[in-house]
Amino acid sequence: MIAVERSFMARKLKTYQTSLGFFDLAIAAPSMKAALEAWGADSNLFHQSVAKESDDPDVVSAAMAKPGVILRRPVGSDGPFREHADLPRLSGNESGRRAKSRATPKKQPPRKTDDKAARQAALEYERAERQRETERRKEEAAKAKERQRREQAIAKAQAALDKAKREHDARAGGIEAERAAVERRSQAEDARWEKQKEKLLAAVRRARE
Repeated sequence: MIAVERSFMARKLKTYQTSLGFFDLAIAAPSMKAALEAWGADSNLFHQSVAKESDDPDVVSAAMAKPGVILRRPVGSDGPFREHADLPRLSGNESGRRAKSRATPKKQPPRKTDDKAARQAALEYERAERQRETERRKEEAAKAKERQRREQAIAKAQAALDKAKREHDARAGGIEAERAAVERRSQAEDARWEKQKEKLLAAVRRARE
């Protein structure tokens, strides 16, 4: 606090005042911005006419005695500002209503009836709790069973897909091998025919001579 006080005292201080919650607040600070930061305000209370610079001698004197310290007094009162202030007192009507409420407690039913009802309620609660626990376990078991069934179905379908793919690849590979063999036989047949055709054409030419 000494460092804060020295920091504030190093500059010209002004006294600012506002009301937040249950308290009026006052502080000696070098600027409105510094006051807002000290109060923890998330908006500009001065622009909203909720805060002001105070020229009340008593307020200024109290704030200047403790620069940088937030002073409080019950909201709406005209008492002195202090570092620690009590909460506002209840109005006369509120105090009277609370006192009357304390003076005329509600009529309590017989203790025996209360105890019996409490025991019965506890038994009903335990019974309902056991029922809820049983239902919860049944639901969890059903979900686990359904999850296992679904996982088994997925695994079975995936296995069938993998098997079919392997079979397809094998058949496709066989067909490709057969196609290559046929292509080779076709090429061999073409070559054989070319040779035979040349011989036969030569024989035809000789016969015509």
